[in-house]
Amino acid sequence: MIRVVLADDEPLTRAGIRTVLGAEPEFDVVAEAGDGHGAVELVQAHRPDVVLLDIMMPRLDGLSAAAEIHRTVPDTGVIMLTTFSEDEHIARAFDGGASGFLLKSGDPRELFAGIRAVAGGAAYLSPKIAQWAIRRLGGDRMSSAVRARELVNGLTTREREVLALVGSGLPNAEIGRRLHVVEGTVKVFVSAILRRLQVPNRVQAAIIAYEAGLVERD
Repeated sequence: MIRVVLADDEPLTRAGIRTVLGAEPEFDVVAEAGDGHGAVELVQAHRPDVVLLDIMMPRLDGLSAAAEIHRTVPDTGVIMLTTFSEDEHIARAFDGGASGFLLKSGDPRELFAGIRAVAGGAAYLSPKIAQWAIRRLGGDRMSSAVRARELVNGLTTREREVLALVGSGLPNAEIGRRLHVVEGTVKVFVSAILRRLQVPNRVQAAIIAYEAGLVERD
């Protein structure tokens, strides 16, 4: 069972997400909040596997809530719920403690996949968010497509395989199963990949995987 805290200031949005998650027996929405401050308090009280945070909320915005949750309850994975109209906030979020980024208007299957991935310790980007990041952050914050391919070409064949699976949102345990290696070996590969790609986290490594063409785009 994956325990989830849901935070959004729109009751109808919360009700919709709760209904969608309720259709899958593996998810349990243990608490809901209508503002960022309440989200932090609920996460600290319930210690869920994942918290879903709207970016724009009263009292404390989602980005600030994410940073506080990451600081005080680091074992809880943070997924930001976004719209493209909030692109400047999405850019900020890439430097925070969030591990996942999903569109509110996205397919429920992406919501399921994102929660599973982040609960398992992986990063997850909605494919449309990843493509947005490539377009909007490429000039300033991430490598260009050419630079991404150059960086990826510097990896070993096995490292490229691992990076492609990281970009697909798979946790280390699942990557290990697919590649028939132990989880500890995957962690070593991921650490080496981050160092070689010159990025601080799996989210930005996933963007490079998309940009370099290692992950299929919708």
